[in-house]
Amino acid sequence: MSVQEHRSAEEIGRTELGPRPLPPLGEQRAAIGLSHVDTTLTNGLRVVVVKQSTVPMVELRLRIPFADTDLMHAAKAEVLASTFFSGTARRDRVAIDTDLALVGGELDASVDPERLSIGGNALASGLDTLLDVLSDALRGASYADEEVGREKGRLVERIAMAKSQPSVIARQALQKHRYGDHPATREMPEAEDVAKVTPEEVRALHQGFVLPRGSVLVLVGDVETDEAVAKLESALGGWKSDRTATELPELPVVSGGDLLFVPRTGAVQSQFRLSAQAITRTDPRYPALQLANLAFGGFFSSRLVENVREDKGYTYHARSYLEFTPGGATLLIDTDTASEVTANALLEIRYELARIVLTPPSETEVDTVRQYAIGQLLTATASQGGLASQLIGLASQGLGVEWLVEYPGRLKAVTAEEIAAAARDFFAPVNWTGVIVGDSAQFGNVRLLGDVKQ
Repeated sequence: MSVQEHRSAEEIGRTELGPRPLPPLGEQRAAIGLSHVDTTLTNGLRVVVVKQSTVPMVELRLRIPFADTDLMHAAKAEVLASTFFSGTARRDRVAIDTDLALVGGELDASVDPERLSIGGNALASGLDTLLDVLSDALRGASYADEEVGREKGRLVERIAMAKSQPSVIARQALQKHRYGDHPATREMPEAEDVAKVTPEEVRALHQGFVLPRGSVLVLVGDVETDEAVAKLESALGGWKSDRTATELPELPVVSGGDLLFVPRTGAVQSQFRLSAQAITRTDPRYPALQLANLAFGGFFSSRLVENVREDKGYTYHARSYLEFTPGGATLLIDTDTASEVTANALLEIRYELARIVLTPPSETEVDTVRQYAIGQLLTATASQGGLASQLIGLASQGLGVEWLVEYPGRLKAVTAEEIAAAARDFFAPVNWTGVIVGDSAQFGNVRLLGDVKQ
């Protein structure tokens, strides 16, 4: 019996005449062609219901604006989110978990300075139960003393551990550098503040801030849209208030300027977090900016990754991306490098920023990032959960299903000249600021590059 010779992937992909040609990409299908309803319930809650019957499930996303200037708000909000589904007047924690489990469901809550987010799913046949549990918590979460005490202990430990992580230190430093004392910077409360929170304060926070008017709920799944809206009205119509949920104040514009050095003695890596002002999805230039960002650092074959990872070997991970904020958006560059190459990495990042301004993406690069952006969108919206998450993000900017349907066409229409203009407008090095976290004893030469202050 002969032994079959093993061939590597490189050998399989080549012939005597050279590399095998790749097959052409197929025609991209439309993002979605789904029936939907976008309406407002009698209590002021906006609901977006989309029928997607790929599996007999439903996905739910609820976002409640949840901002406040109180310095203790972040701590109280974190405890509230952790105990939101710990019990009501009708159900204790075990009953909530049991009712959801019987319909293959789950619900979870999280919070940030801008919003309280609730997400979950269930079998389509269990939608009534999913909505009943949600309504029960929205209208009457009890925040029992023992549940609050238990979750506070866990949060204190979790926060203390998180605040020692380099990525958390870098993020907090960037937020403070960009936005000063704005409430948006309080993404993680102090452990000692969490320890002070009382159950009475959490109940009062729920009463004053968990409000339907100004909030948005997205439901995607194997449902009839009008019937689902009726079920939402029946289940959530009793969740009422004359007040409107509190939006986070608009953030200050990010201006280019000095980088802030944040010392971290003994660190073996340096964390780079750079930022510049950008535009929202409602701006006509947004598709061009998205493609310019992809070419710069938005995916694995981008210029930044090719330079600092593939060519120089300074880092394993580098990326640039858009972050949406109240009333605006920012661009961010995120990478961690070995301490001894900190100055070299900063030089290469600035080089790539200047290069995309002076040498904008070629036609080949444009075709690549365009195909990637459209494919990424189609992939992200192919599942019920992905579509629900996309839509709840759009809803915060007043957008809906129509924007998602039309966006691949706008990406196809973007020209190389428009991408070059976006690169000039948003990626010029003078537009950027940010922070570097690390051990200056290992890279003192970084200050020779200028505009790095401590």
